[in-house]
Parts: sequence; C-alpha cells; structure tokens
Amino acid sequence: MENNNAVVFSSADPCFDDIRPCRDDEVKNELEKIISDKFVIDNILKYSYPRLSSWLPFIKPFVKYYLRQKISKINTISDFQKIVANYVQKMMSNTTDGVELVGFDKLEKNKGYLFISNHRDISLDPAFIDYALFMNGHDTVRIAIGDNLLKMPAATSLMRLNRSFIVMRSIESPREKLKALTHLSTYIGLSIKENVSVWIAQREGRAKDGNDKTEDAVLKMLSLYGRQKKQSFFEYMKTLNIVPVSITYEYDPNDLSKAKELYAKEKNGSYHKNEFEDIDTIIRGIRGYKGHVKLVAGSPIKDGFETAEDLSAIIDRFIWSNYAMYPSTLISAGITEEITAKQKEKFEERLSTYPMELRDKVRAMYARPYFNKDQLKNVQSSL
Repeated sequence: MENNNAVVFSSADPCFDDIRPCRDDEVKNELEKIISDKFVIDNILKYSYPRLSSWLPFIKPFVKYYLRQKISKINTISDFQKIVANYVQKMMSNTTDGVELVGFDKLEKNKGYLFISNHRDISLDPAFIDYALFMNGHDTVRIAIGDNLLKMPAATSLMRLNRSFIVMRSIESPREKLKALTHLSTYIGLSIKENVSVWIAQREGRAKDGNDKTEDAVLKMLSLYGRQKKQSFFEYMKTLNIVPVSITYEYDPNDLSKAKELYAKEKNGSYHKNEFEDIDTIIRGIRGYKGHVKLVAGSPIKDGFETAEDLSAIIDRFIWSNYAMYPSTLISAGITEEITAKQKEKFEERLSTYPMELRDKVRAMYARPYFNKDQLKNVQSSL
C-alpha cells in the first residue's frame, strides 16, 4: 500500500495487488496451490469416500491426478466461475427446497452496482447473489472478505479465484487502519466506476443473533474515497449505485454453532475461535440443509439520506420489510395460526437434537426477523 497517497485511476493499478482478486494470468498458479494442498485432498476423500479412509495414502496420488485433469481446462476466471455456477446449482438442488430470486431482473446490464446485504453465511450470501446475477445475464461481483478467512493457502486461492478481495480487519494501529480503509474504499469506488459490481456485507461478521443491522462504520468506510475527491457523503454514495439485498434462509446450517458462540459469550464474557473454525463454518454452510431461500434486490438508492445513519436506516428498512416469513421464523416467534402440524414437527425435531441450554438461543435467532419486520410495520403505521 506504499502508493496510497498517489493518484490512482484504475482498480487494476499495481497498488491494489495486496487486496485484489486473482487475474487470468494467475489462474494456473492458484489452481496448482489448491490441488497440492494436503487439507484439500484429505477433505475430498473424507467427504466423497468416507469408507476408504484406511486407503488414503494409496488413493491420494490418483485424486491429485484426477484434479489436475479437471483443472487443465480452466484458463481464466470466467472458466472457473462457470464451474462454480454449476456447483452452486447442484448445491441448491441437494440442500434447499427452492431458491426465490426477486428484483435482479430489473437491474441494468453492464453497469456496476454495490450490493449490500444482510450477512448470515460467510460464503453463501455472495454465492447466491452471484447466482442471481448469473441467471439474469449479469457479470458476477467482486466479493469483500475479511483477512480472518486467509488462514489456509488453498482457501485463499479459492476465494481469490472467485473474485474476492481482502478487507484488512486485523490491523490495529489507528493510522494504518485508516490507510487500509481508504485503500479499500478507493478500490471499491474505482470498481463501480469501471462498471464492475461489488458485494459487501452490511456489517463486520455475521448476524449470529438474527438481528440484521447495517453498521454505519461500513458506510463511512465506503465514503472515504469520496472524501478524497472532496465530495459530500450524499454526492459520492449515490454514485455507487447501492442496491440493498434481503436474504432469508428458512434453516441456517450454522444455527447451532452460532448459538454456542452466543451462549459462551453470555456465560464467559468471550468466545475463542479455533484456528480453522471459519473454514469449517463455510463447509457446513455449503453442505448443510437450508430449506427455502429467498433473495430480494432493491433499486439503487439515490436519495433520502444525508448521513451514514440515514443510509443505514434505508438499507435496514429494505432488508427487514423483504424478509420471507418461513415456518421456522413464525414458529419461533410464537405465530402458529397458519403453521401446519408437519411444519411444526419438522422444526421441533431439529431443535430436539440440540442441547437444551441452546434451544432458546436458536429460537430467538429465527424469530428476530419477524420482530424486526413487525417493528417496522408499527413504525410505518404510526407515521
């Protein structure tokens, strides 16, 4: 980031090499890192051929050879993302009861948007947005990920291949942090200007308690590039074509792990993550059952705000008002008038496998969207 103070005109500038996604000329090298990673090979065998665990040392060379044959036809990011799109379709068939996409067909093609969504799952949130765009003939997004996810070289390579760029969360020095955030803001601003869309979560970290709230700090970070250009918050932010996206999962594959973390923080005052816990969370999110899923994209936000607080409120209102009220949410909120016995049994059966002390946490997590939506209705009716 040595060139942060220099004038930068393109997101392809070498000054962004520390945070940018992979380029086409780097694809082969990143793929080689992935298939040479022991963790990747072990997990492919573990999940695909669990009964052959005793034969792992003998099978590994064949798996590596098979993977090398598979990647031989991948030469560009576009090639890689076509494979990802096929995988996402299979994942949806195997782990959901259907995905509903609303509003993405109204977006202009070949235009850069900044998608800001609620954040429930590390990899699925941007994956579903990418899928929605892909299905409507749009290019996929550049994805903002925290540097906490870069603990494994293979995972880092996968994310960079999937157009992820890095948010430096681990920097502690206030001066260096501001420098890194300005660098990030400039990269995002230039991407949008170049008609390359970007996804960023409305907050740092997932909403583990189900309460989706946009962090003003995220919006203030996005505005730093505008400040450099001597533009007001409103003037600059409207140029980013901010599209709010509301995401609802009927069932969260990580609901139990989220409840454990919330319980530990409540009981002990803190929670310590295992080294590769985020990677486990990603795998569980992809492989786990999700029930129905709904994504709703809004129109670009062009007015109605002057400050980060104003804009946060607009994004929150959109997300809250467009939640899908699935049985898991209604049952947890005590709204059972339209719930069938079968739906209630399905939800209670899931909860019955969880430790007793965590069940209320899980229920509260699922119920929160109902109460947020209800709160919004009450506010609107009183105006």
